[in-house]
Amino acid sequence: MSGGMRPAVVEHLGERIRAARQELDLSVAALAEHSDVSRRMLTQIELGQANPSVAILDRIAAGLGTTFAALMGVGADDAPEGVEIWSTDSGSWAVLLDAMDTESVSVETWKWKLVGEDVYTGDSGGAAGGIMLHVIEGALESGVGEQQCVIEAGGSGRSPAGDVHRYRARDGQVVVFLSVAVLPRTGASR
Repeated sequence: MSGGMRPAVVEHLGERIRAARQELDLSVAALAEHSDVSRRMLTQIELGQANPSVAILDRIAAGLGTTFAALMGVGADDAPEGVEIWSTDSGSWAVLLDAMDTESVSVETWKWKLVGEDVYTGDSGGAAGGIMLHVIEGALESGVGEQQCVIEAGGSGRSPAGDVHRYRARDGQVVVFLSVAVLPRTGASR
């Protein structure tokens, strides 16, 4: 089963992207060029009519000279429960707990719960060196391409850097884990 961003999150992001674009006095076409995302997709996102991947949102954020976490409004002053970004009908979810930005990197901390046969497949967002993982409960199957690993409860590991990574609970059980991604910040030239 695949999941997607909650409708309220999609609407919130669309409003924040439009406001950030207008604040920078960028047209949709200019942001499309800076972010390598089509004008049509940008318009649909701003209107809350598309359910974009985090990878697309990372590109849009970079085109705006910011980060996905900053677009979400997540940072040091936010409540510790974070913002639920992704979920499925069967009860799996991903919560962006916190984020910190410097001029060169953005660090994001996520908490995940994957239930049964749910699989999360996503782009690493250009994470430098991979994504650090720590399993709290269950066993996590993680991998990029043919590189697969299993991390048991209490264990830590990395999802290697690569184009697409996949997370799922081993044997269709339940897994709860944390991930930390260090993402290089790429500013768009304006």
